[in-house]
Amino acid sequence: MKRVAVIGGGIAGVAAAYELARLAREGAEFQVVLFEASTRLGGIVETVREGGFVIECGPDAWVTEKPWARELAEELGLGDEVMPSNDAGRKTYVLIDKKLQAMPNGMRMMVPADLDALDASEMFSAEAKQAYHDEVRRAEELSANTPTRDESVGEFVRRHFGDEVLEKIGAPLLSGVFGGDVAKLSVRAVMAPFVTMEQEHGSLIAALQSRVSTSKADAIFTTLRSGMGTLVDRMIAAIPEDWVRLSAEVRFVSYGEEGWLVGTPRGVERFDALMMAAPVDVARTLLAPVDENAAQLMEMEASSAVVVGFGFSDAAKFSMPQGFGFLVPRGSDNLLLACTFVDQKFDDRVPQGGRLLRAFFGGKAADRLMRCGNDETAAVARMELARILGPLPEPQMTVVRRWPRSLPQYGVGHLERMSELTERVKTLDGLWLLGNGYRGVGLPDLIRDSRAAARQFVQRNEAAAR
Repeated sequence: MKRVAVIGGGIAGVAAAYELARLAREGAEFQVVLFEASTRLGGIVETVREGGFVIECGPDAWVTEKPWARELAEELGLGDEVMPSNDAGRKTYVLIDKKLQAMPNGMRMMVPADLDALDASEMFSAEAKQAYHDEVRRAEELSANTPTRDESVGEFVRRHFGDEVLEKIGAPLLSGVFGGDVAKLSVRAVMAPFVTMEQEHGSLIAALQSRVSTSKADAIFTTLRSGMGTLVDRMIAAIPEDWVRLSAEVRFVSYGEEGWLVGTPRGVERFDALMMAAPVDVARTLLAPVDENAAQLMEMEASSAVVVGFGFSDAAKFSMPQGFGFLVPRGSDNLLLACTFVDQKFDDRVPQGGRLLRAFFGGKAADRLMRCGNDETAAVARMELARILGPLPEPQMTVVRRWPRSLPQYGVGHLERMSELTERVKTLDGLWLLGNGYRGVGLPDLIRDSRAAARQFVQRNEAAAR
């Protein structure tokens, strides 16, 4: 009977094991071992539920337009739990000159669909507003000069809208999602829909306006009423217990005529296939002795994140502007990267009359806080929030999570490197690379890739048995 090793029990590894378990129930024959170095499955997907608060320790939602997470939730019997963000009250603020200024209505990332709302905004100078209007008039020029090579997000945004837009909202938005440097991030890897817009319309504003007029307005984000951790819990419940090994750090892997060998403190085991779902740093180290060229292609920068959630019992004790939260540009003299007003973004996240904030740190600030204890980290977060929102009362509960090097940076040329890596992997029979270092960082992307890998393994297994 064929044996499959899944290394890494984050969302990618759990989704792969779940799909393999589903296929096994349908009659496919194989054995699976899921190795996870820590004491729990789910990776950065974790929900803390206490005192009526629902606090996400990692991602709080998925992008609605990507269907794979919702499809999985419905398959797991969680259809009634699927919940949209409160987009009727969606507003995002940016800290500018120590004050929160609202982004204009109708923005998708840094691109406005409504130029009238843009003109009414106090966020941008007259020069930046003019640059937006000029972008529409420059459609033909932009289309004709679309680069044939990859470029950084910074170059892309600057070509369309100029430096002010990049610094005020382009960089903070992308840093909030990827924790990265816009001067290094690949526009084709992290903003592919916008690259397509440029290719088709030249002007991003014209492209967005045409899409807004023809598409129905779904909420941008979707989550689960009881929290994202429920998605992991349901998948785990469908995976045979004897497949899962916690506190099982993989020390080495090797590949040869006998297939794949996986070494842990318990010993060495042979497998016919290997689904490498460990963080890309760990995966690269494990695979370096197997294929040095593949390991070199897997080398990439990664940023850390620190998340601090504060649950307050009485929302009346301090006020917040209506909206989803705020972003902090570089050079704002504040350590925060962003803050989410959780009880305004989603329903059913707080007890009656409660309030819930999530503070995010990234880059150098996150690296510094990695070395601090929970109390010190929470104190820093409260101080930085209070400098923006005003004095905060004592929270009823506090949750601190550190996610070291959890956000791989898709640098310029990422897609070309991944294409080359895919060709290298094809020479190693039975290997799949899964996780957020390759083809997308969001939950839907990871779920799509992992389930597809499980199906490919079974299809190859069945074809070889014929």
